[in-house]
Amino acid sequence: MGIAGHPQRRALLTGGLVATAALITGCSSTSDGTAQKTAVAGAAPEAASPSASVRPDSPSAAFARLMAGNERWVDGKPQHPDQDASRRTFVAEKQNPYGVILSCIDSRVPPELVFDTGLGDLFVLRTGGQVVSPVVTGSVEYGPLTSGTPLVVVLGHQRCGAVKAAYEAMRDGKELPGTLPSIAQALRPAYRATLKETADDPVDAMIRIHAEQTAEDLRANRALAPLVKKGALAVVSAYYSLDTGRVEVLTGAPSA
Repeated sequence: MGIAGHPQRRALLTGGLVATAALITGCSSTSDGTAQKTAVAGAAPEAASPSASVRPDSPSAAFARLMAGNERWVDGKPQHPDQDASRRTFVAEKQNPYGVILSCIDSRVPPELVFDTGLGDLFVLRTGGQVVSPVVTGSVEYGPLTSGTPLVVVLGHQRCGAVKAAYEAMRDGKELPGTLPSIAQALRPAYRATLKETADDPVDAMIRIHAEQTAEDLRANRALAPLVKKGALAVVSAYYSLDTGRVEVLTGAPSA
């Protein structure tokens, strides 16, 4: 779960590798918000996919879609939408996700299941403690800047091992093995903010603070801030409960 380097938070979030990402083979996107299905890969569009719903193109609509999916997950009634062979064929030639999820690598927090989404719905980035680096920032920027993806969610979660390890290492003045200190370094601003609070569970407080700080910095990102300002993009911080499966919104929920 290591991230190479020892990042400076603000410096990381002003960069981006969007131009490079746009050249990567297989990462094709489209700004066309309507669903059109190809019967065979490479064939001309014929009709809408019977399972694919129209992509939500506003932050509020994208947010509502995600949270409705999470409600199904919490209730134990997931629909597993758009996960069949026809959907696979439909998205094989192009993609048009309506959300970007930056989450932890934790095996208990798979965003596609947590939000009950299908193939082609989400750009998903997963790092230890959902920490960022220039490549991660560029990957977050990719959807909003190249295909108008209207929503970014920074998703922290209950009992995050990466945050706990970083908290304890900084508290005790010990160094983590391997490249794990880079994660701790990226989490240092959240650790410092946590020390200023009185919390029964400081690790849980740090998880929430880190998600909020990361979302705040992404909103101020040089490339993303203009989209946020004009209402074309929302950057939400959220917290996932392992106990209940529910996603709690912390900051940045778009208004209808």
